[in-house]
Amino acid sequence: MNNRIVVTVFSMIVGLGLAQPLIIRHDEGTTVVPKEPQRVVVMDEEALGWLTALGVADRIVGLGSAYLTPADISGGRIKPEVLQKGFLARAKLNNPIYVGSWLEPSLETILTLKPDLIVRLTWKGNQNYDKLSRIAPTIGYEEGGEGFWQKGLRDLGRIFGRSAEAERVIEQVRATNRANAARLRAAGVFEKYPKVVVVAPFAGGSNWVYTGVRLIPDLRELGFKDGFTPKEVTLGVGAQISDEALLSLDRQTLVVVFPPGGKYNGAEAFYASPVGQKLKEQSILYLPEDYSPYSGPLVSIRNSNELTRMILEKIRRER
Repeated sequence: MNNRIVVTVFSMIVGLGLAQPLIIRHDEGTTVVPKEPQRVVVMDEEALGWLTALGVADRIVGLGSAYLTPADISGGRIKPEVLQKGFLARAKLNNPIYVGSWLEPSLETILTLKPDLIVRLTWKGNQNYDKLSRIAPTIGYEEGGEGFWQKGLRDLGRIFGRSAEAERVIEQVRATNRANAARLRAAGVFEKYPKVVVVAPFAGGSNWVYTGVRLIPDLRELGFKDGFTPKEVTLGVGAQISDEALLSLDRQTLVVVFPPGGKYNGAEAFYASPVGQKLKEQSILYLPEDYSPYSGPLVSIRNSNELTRMILEKIRRER
């Protein structure tokens, strides 16, 4: 939707005397969005996390996910027992319809839900924005962009009339990281492990390192320096790493093994490999919650607290 069309639509809505909407400039364009939408479709766990942090996840009528399997769905809806697991339990959802995966959304299902807002994570080359926008106002935020979840949260705070809550949550993340960084310094953690690398072992044997998002920003906020910098980064997120590069990590680099969720988890095979065996003594295994976003305010708070606890326990064992 170009800017001229946005202005025209905005003027028509105001002229009709309807509730004045907002113009939201996001990573996929400029969109006229209604205030206080009541029927929201989120295309992934990241968007789910933002609405959960703002306390409006009960307005989600459709949820997209790459983690949910046919066994998790009944009659098009996510089974009640699944909604009581992991991050989905924290969201306190109100019986949403499953709308497909990030890459293959069911546009027909989304259309029948009659949403007044669609929210999604995006990346270069992601498809379906135009098709989704024809169904309802759609806003997307690029995962590799700097401060992407903060921008998404602030925009949604404006849309739902919860800007103060958005700022409170963002500050809570900062305060949590400050407090935990002080605990790690006081324990002398950085004298032994000044550097860190986040390794994501995928089922099938490929290993990735995260460089821009997905756990690594939280570790930097805690005071760690980067232990490995790839020559090229994919989609602003990370890069595949070879066994040779992993074996070259020095002993002052803490290796945080952070497998993806569900069927993509390759942690067991990683630790059974020669590389995993060699790095085992300088590593910790950090598991995300079931159905968890990769990033976002609630995830950052959990990352900060859990990683701090695990690292302090590791340091105590090594002394």
